[in-house]
Amino acid sequence: MKTIEVKGMSCGHCVKTITQAITRLDPGANVNVDLARGQVSIAQCNLPNEKIERAIREAGYTTARWVHEA
Repeated sequence: MKTIEVKGMSCGHCVKTITQAITRLDPGANVNVDLARGQVSIAQCNLPNEKIERAIREAGYTTARWVHEA
């Protein structure tokens, strides 16, 4: 599982937007958005970190740093 800090998320629409941005690139990815912590966790994903970050940024959010990578 990978976890990245994301700035600018505040509602259910943000959750949906980020989830769709990542699953468009990898339909098998399991995306969990934690609004309270400002983090997005991604499991079962074959995308490199750079593509995940780009998808989040193109969706209108700011990526901060990777918190966890396993």
